[in-house]
Amino acid sequence: MCICVSACESASSSAPGTLPFISIGKAASLTLGSSGLTIRASRQNLCGCLREEKEVNMGSSSSSYAPKTIYLDVDGKVQKVVFSRHCSPCDIKELLCSSSHIPRNTAIMMVDPEGALVSIDPTMPTNSPNFLYKVVPLSTGQLGEKEDMFQNVLSQVADQFSRAFRINELKTEVTNRLAMLEKRVELEGLKVVEIEKCKNDLKKLRDEMTSRGGGRVNCPCKYNFDDGKKVTPRRDVPNYPKYTLSQETVEALKKPTFDVWHWEHNEMLSCLEYMYHDLGLVKEFNMNPITLKRWLLAIQENYRSNPFHNFRHCFCVSQMMYGMIHLCNLQEKLTLTDMGILMTAAVCHDLDHPGYNNTYQINAHTELAVRYNDISPLENHHCAVAFQIFSLPECNIFANVDPEAFKQIRQTIITLILATDMARHGEILDSFKQKVDNFDFTNEEHVTCLKMVLIKCCDISNEVRPTEVAEPWVDCLLEEYFMQSDREKSEGLPVAPFMDRDKVTKPTAQIGFIKFVLIPMFETVMKLFPQIEEIMVQPLRDSRDHYEELKQIDDAMTEAQKKKTENMSLGGKKK
Repeated sequence: MCICVSACESASSSAPGTLPFISIGKAASLTLGSSGLTIRASRQNLCGCLREEKEVNMGSSSSSYAPKTIYLDVDGKVQKVVFSRHCSPCDIKELLCSSSHIPRNTAIMMVDPEGALVSIDPTMPTNSPNFLYKVVPLSTGQLGEKEDMFQNVLSQVADQFSRAFRINELKTEVTNRLAMLEKRVELEGLKVVEIEKCKNDLKKLRDEMTSRGGGRVNCPCKYNFDDGKKVTPRRDVPNYPKYTLSQETVEALKKPTFDVWHWEHNEMLSCLEYMYHDLGLVKEFNMNPITLKRWLLAIQENYRSNPFHNFRHCFCVSQMMYGMIHLCNLQEKLTLTDMGILMTAAVCHDLDHPGYNNTYQINAHTELAVRYNDISPLENHHCAVAFQIFSLPECNIFANVDPEAFKQIRQTIITLILATDMARHGEILDSFKQKVDNFDFTNEEHVTCLKMVLIKCCDISNEVRPTEVAEPWVDCLLEEYFMQSDREKSEGLPVAPFMDRDKVTKPTAQIGFIKFVLIPMFETVMKLFPQIEEIMVQPLRDSRDHYEELKQIDDAMTEAQKKKTENMSLGGKKK
């Protein structure tokens, strides 16, 4: 317990019979009453965390308390300090700091008038008001030795830790790895710069060739075939949404009346996935379900955003194939391998279609036409992209198929996709007509020809669907045709009349196609599968009649406009 009297004069100014107020450790007081001496003290530990209030009642004649008194020189004034012998050196230092108006926790020393150091502890010698002690804060320089010692201790501890945990070795290893990474980043950065430079050089070269050769080189369907960045799906499988198809949707998927316009891409992917499971293809080919998802994602990513030849068209053709398999009871007539080939060919049949047909590719001498010698350049490219995707282990749904069996599957899928080239339409249909009357499902040649006709039917089957589903497809196809014809005009290439926006109308575009292409082909298939007449052939006839009526209306309006113009012309001459 420490007792501090704020000034020597305070004792003489106290009232008789009472002890003057005495500060004890900055938080205590003493009063003398009739019952003796009362001390109220607050004791606080060094951390300032524990504070304990005590009240001690002492007799006035107590002699156990033997305080020690010293006198300080504080700014020229005498300061009397009284403390108990039981005070710790830290408490005494705190008391001396408080008495000398020095901040707490300051390092101090105490000197006598002769400059000699006085130890700060309960055993320090007492002095008199004529021999004053002085409390002096230690300067930074004086603390230097202690700090050096402290730093030496820290260094020794750090060395021990370094040896124990191999810090220096780890630091060297991390530094080396960082240097390697920085080097790699630098090299990659240089590669990017070089790639950008090459791209700019190619662009300049194309611009120069365009200015010299009429603009044929700068064609969007001229791309680097070896660039595989599109082939791998950008989305990973965990982000592939899971949809549960209702029973109504499951039944609708089996019919040509299915409305393909009401579905988002993710929903169409789920429908395609369901078809493979429903037909038993996943089990038949021992497909990994996750691989099937990845493959479908890769397929979707590799269809371009053309007005017509896009992923929705892919889904449309695949759904029609799924519907014809059920409608014609092909499960009873063909093998599961055949159905897997039909579905997969339908899914892949227009992969990476550039939006410009074979006629343009050949006339413009594009890279595809040159590569495939003007023989079905687009269809050959669709096959190549399809099997480029299959070459990725994570997308190969036929990975568990015997190599010899896969070789046959690959060959048949290629045959079916090449059959979608409309330039071969007459040849394929004539071959099928020769076989249909005596068709043999055990004859491999007959079955292959049937599969070629089936994929052709599905590829151009939009008019089989209800008018509200089919007619938007006509608008999409005409938009793509007009884009091509505009380009052909700008490049000085031949323009097909059915693609010329100045010559073709929706009725004229559809009537001839329905009458001379669709109906003859579907009626031939109807000989083998009579059940399609009501569901597929009759809608084609109705669609033909619908467009013929529209053509009559257009012709009547054109004739009326022509007469009106002639009358106006005659009226002008009379005047």
